[in-house]
Amino acid sequence: MTGRNPEQRLPVIAIVGRPNVGKSTLVNRFVGRRAAVVEDVPGVTRDRVSYDAEWNGRSFLVQDTGGWEPDATGIGLSIAQQAELAMATADVILLVVDAQAGATGVDEVLAKSLRRSKKPVFLVGNKSDNPQIEDESSGLWSLGLGRPYPVSALHGKGAGDLLDAALESVPAVLVAEDDGPRPRRVALIGRPNVGKSSLINKLAGENRSVVNEMAGTTVDPVDSLITLDDEEWQFVDTAGLRRKVGQASGHEFYAAVRTKSAIEAAEVVIVLIDASVPLTEQDQRVFGMVGESGRALVIACNKWDLVDEDRRLTLEKELDRGLTRVTWAPRVNISALSGRAVHKLAPALRVALANWEQRIPTGELNQWLSEVVAATPPPPRGGRIPRILYATQATTQPPTFVLFTTGFLEAGYRRFLERKLRETFGFEGTPIQINVREREKRGPKPKRS
Repeated sequence: MTGRNPEQRLPVIAIVGRPNVGKSTLVNRFVGRRAAVVEDVPGVTRDRVSYDAEWNGRSFLVQDTGGWEPDATGIGLSIAQQAELAMATADVILLVVDAQAGATGVDEVLAKSLRRSKKPVFLVGNKSDNPQIEDESSGLWSLGLGRPYPVSALHGKGAGDLLDAALESVPAVLVAEDDGPRPRRVALIGRPNVGKSSLINKLAGENRSVVNEMAGTTVDPVDSLITLDDEEWQFVDTAGLRRKVGQASGHEFYAAVRTKSAIEAAEVVIVLIDASVPLTEQDQRVFGMVGESGRALVIACNKWDLVDEDRRLTLEKELDRGLTRVTWAPRVNISALSGRAVHKLAPALRVALANWEQRIPTGELNQWLSEVVAATPPPPRGGRIPRILYATQATTQPPTFVLFTTGFLEAGYRRFLERKLRETFGFEGTPIQINVREREKRGPKPKRS
């Protein structure tokens, strides 16, 4: 649990508007970094995504939303519903319009709805990049939301005045100090359309992420506090990874970069695969990315309700062949749609995290090592068998061991030692790193004069 008093929280500023008016660019301006995915294509942002921000000593949350449209259908309807939920739960609302285009029919419909809101609403005339456009933005008074704030989110012009006004409209909120551990951070990753957002929604018991049959619905990482077995977890729903970061372009590139950052910021990763279809090269690439990150790992085989007996046998063979680098990861067979076995995820996460943080006492480690080496010595190198002098566990998260030797240890022997470590001490759900330090060879003793 975070230990934060529910009455003491950060104010939430929701940024809303029709598609492609620069909402995400304004979010990045407030946050001070390129946090939200930005591309000159309508509909890049789809979920409501919150970011921590600070201005003149005041901390707050800024919430990015997808483009709102009154007659949206399909995925557009889901995006609009997420934006409406953001408006309903925020403390302050910023309606962003394109000052260059002027007020549109969609802007008028949204402004009419916001005029009924009892919350502070600020009208933002974005793309006011020069004095002429700034003068023309006065026509936005017609929306009936009071003074329009001319802003250039791209260049930062006017953003400070807007934030000053927005933050003055809500009381200064003090945040209580934590009196307990923070929620463990879980990154949920996988290729597109394997059910990541559906799983987040099932675990949360409500629609936290936009779900659609179209692959690639999620673009920004979406944080959700979710309670499982009376324990709070910080889940991050990430974009589906289609290809290598270097091969992606546009918003796919930035989404892939943010997914990689989400993995690095997490403590444990759930890789979701679609058990009903053959394992793909992209699935294996995702596992490789997690293995290299050094994070704890749980594999969730989704859509298990669509898997028959023949497919189960085939899947086992595919996993045995394709997941040789992460054979240590526990597997949970679930259905995000029906909720089948999703309750098994929390115990698997706890086991993986406990092993990720496990430390073996030096004495116990060296007793184990002497027995293993006595039974199976290292292979000779250059006509000599290298001796392992002693070992120590340097760090946890992940468990990292250092072997002090008289010579080089072959990679195959290091893999053998890792396998023996797992057989004796467990380490299910975590990678293990084994480093070797060779003792410097001593030169001949100098002759006495």
